[in-house]
Amino acid sequence: MAASARERSPGEVILALEGISLAFGGVRALTDVSFDVREHEIRAIIGPNGAGKSSMLNVINGVYRPQEGTIAFRGTVRRNMVPHDAAVFGIARTFQNIALFKGMSVLDNIMTGRNLRMKATVPEQALHFGRARREELENRRMVEEIIDFLEIQHIRKTPVGRLPYGLQKRVELARALAAEPTMLLLDEPMAGMNVEEKQDMCRFVLDVNEQYGTTIVLIEHDMGVVMDISDRVVVLDYGRKIGDGTPDDVRRNQTVIDAYLGVAH
Repeated sequence: MAASARERSPGEVILALEGISLAFGGVRALTDVSFDVREHEIRAIIGPNGAGKSSMLNVINGVYRPQEGTIAFRGTVRRNMVPHDAAVFGIARTFQNIALFKGMSVLDNIMTGRNLRMKATVPEQALHFGRARREELENRRMVEEIIDFLEIQHIRKTPVGRLPYGLQKRVELARALAAEPTMLLLDEPMAGMNVEEKQDMCRFVLDVNEQYGTTIVLIEHDMGVVMDISDRVVVLDYGRKIGDGTPDDVRRNQTVIDAYLGVAH
């Protein structure tokens, strides 16, 4: 997997965060954090618990609005991002805690990721004719392709709540892919998985990046995974950036070693 990560050729900067600071009352979650993401790369964000990693993802897709700093996506600079705009721009995400509709089937959960692609009016959808019918056929075709891609054909009609944890994580990835994102934010996609499940998820993340050309921003605690699949890594500690570079650069960074890795690898 390491070779696959390093053979990619990331393109131009498509996301730039400058001087991002975020506070909740008197608690500083992020302080003057700046980094960028290049097209087609896998960009990892690492750091100890409470370092501000998930807060940073929430800033990128507009769940949180920073008190200071700017976000530029594909050259459009804005003080804040809002979730709807992020989705329209092509930014999708998964969550640290699985956020699926447990009583719905795998297929129906993934279909919800097509929401922005549905343009038919409510009357058209209710009567199921014309544009509504064409849209449903196209959306189902796209969803079936994703189901095949992620190798979950055998559970397509199973209620999500009956699935083991690892498969639920894969369904959440499928729902995010259903939006056809240009940038995918993954918040600890391998947390709680066994070794085999992690290997499968690593393979799918690399395949999404290589076959769909999707740019990926990834939070992950497993350093073996991070060092194997990432093009570049940014390191946070207590809301501040303490490292940024290739996996090898970060591995040799003494500040990162002291704060997070613990020993030189």
